[in-house]
Amino acid sequence: MSLTIPSPTAAPAPLAHPRTYQVRTFGCQMNVHDSERMAGLLEEAGYVPAEADVADVVVFNTCAVRENADNKLYGNLGQLRPVKAANPGMLIAVGGCLAQKDRETIVKKAPWVDAVFGTHNVGALPALLNRARHNNEAQLEILESLDVFPSTLPTKRDSVYSGWVSISVGCNNTCTFCIVPSLRGKEKDRRPGEILAEVQALVDDGAVEVTLLGQNVNSYGVEFGDRLAFSKLLRACGEIDGLERVRFTSPHPAAFTDDVIDAMAETPNVMPQLHMPLQSGSDKVLKDMRRSYRSSKFLGILDKVRERIPRAAITTDIIVGFPGETEEDFQATLDVVEKSRFASAFTFQYSKRPGTPAADLPEQLPKDVVQERYERLTALQDRIAAEENARQLGQKVEVLVTSQAGRKAEETHRLSGRSKDQRLVHFSVPEGAEAPRPGDFVTVTVTEAAAFHLVADPLTAADYHLRRSRAGDAWDRSQADSCGVPAPGSASGSSAGVSLGMPSLPPRRA
Repeated sequence: MSLTIPSPTAAPAPLAHPRTYQVRTFGCQMNVHDSERMAGLLEEAGYVPAEADVADVVVFNTCAVRENADNKLYGNLGQLRPVKAANPGMLIAVGGCLAQKDRETIVKKAPWVDAVFGTHNVGALPALLNRARHNNEAQLEILESLDVFPSTLPTKRDSVYSGWVSISVGCNNTCTFCIVPSLRGKEKDRRPGEILAEVQALVDDGAVEVTLLGQNVNSYGVEFGDRLAFSKLLRACGEIDGLERVRFTSPHPAAFTDDVIDAMAETPNVMPQLHMPLQSGSDKVLKDMRRSYRSSKFLGILDKVRERIPRAAITTDIIVGFPGETEEDFQATLDVVEKSRFASAFTFQYSKRPGTPAADLPEQLPKDVVQERYERLTALQDRIAAEENARQLGQKVEVLVTSQAGRKAEETHRLSGRSKDQRLVHFSVPEGAEAPRPGDFVTVTVTEAAAFHLVADPLTAADYHLRRSRAGDAWDRSQADSCGVPAPGSASGSSAGVSLGMPSLPPRRA
């Protein structure tokens, strides 16, 4: 579907400088990865990242899973209306799941929006912006099926040391609370060779960590008739020289099989971390959700994982207040959470989404009941997380240093990173020791533990080990390139800020 809608936007004056862009992302890791594609497309089209708050093009990559997604988008659009009025030539685009769902509604509610595109045609973004600018009319283009696999599009990665790799898009499940299948379509799987080529290209570009993405990663391969394809893919990632950490998200408990657990346990660079969505501990609610597994199967999966990978950290998603959830049902969820000992959990209050079967179910729960249950659940999970983190005290952990600092970094002078099991670690560098770069690895001993992070404060240089990495070198190059200054060991100081998802493989770096 493609429509052109008259826009009140005044004709822009010619710009004397490269146009700038900003991509604002809401939602899941898939959206974060899609935003990297959008940034890559814009940079290939000649746009540059905005350094100030005001950009020539602002793109919203939206989520439609939660009820407040609409309010968040329209609130942000409302804030930009006077900014756009004061900046002739500014363009606003809205993409992602909410755009796929709401379509013409967005332009009706916010007529200052210039382009609306869906989940199936991310690649149309630059052309829609050009048409909106040229025609001085809002452009709306929503496709009902994928026009090109997103991984073939240019990419501007958020991080030089880690990257996302989509192995599939869409979902074949029919969970009654979820609107994703209707917005992203049926599952489409990439061929293994294409995925591994993209992983290899990321590694050759300096990445040491890769996360495999899909709505249900462990159903990967069903489309081309290989039910063991995902475990084979994990093992193949283990053969890639220089790839130190492999993660994946998210699997579905109903399709999680022993061959995947074996591949995790037997592939050294697959990390001891698993995100396994529970959603509810009540078998009745799981049935109403059409989740096609029950609590006993879920707990059995965790037992198998911990038997093969004793130090695995397991995280989850939980929905509170699904229609018809009784106090007995909710207590069943609390019981499963207690038994599961999750390292952390993403907890949500049920959100009624028009277009989903659950929206029409009877016995929608009052807000105050849902809120009270939610508070009990988060209190329980916070206690468990704190207890599980306390078990890490005195343990040596290898931390991949990230560029993100903690809220109190200026006060504590600590750096931050992620352990192998994905726990957040804030650590200090002993006096006289060399500081790491983002992408380097440090090995430190945990000295403090809280519910949401660990702290490691080495007293002497002997308690702190730094391992400089190819990813740290890539970070140096990226920083030098951003300043236009050659990095140590680089021939020209230039590198492509935008890479293709499926490039030809460059020579292996030493």
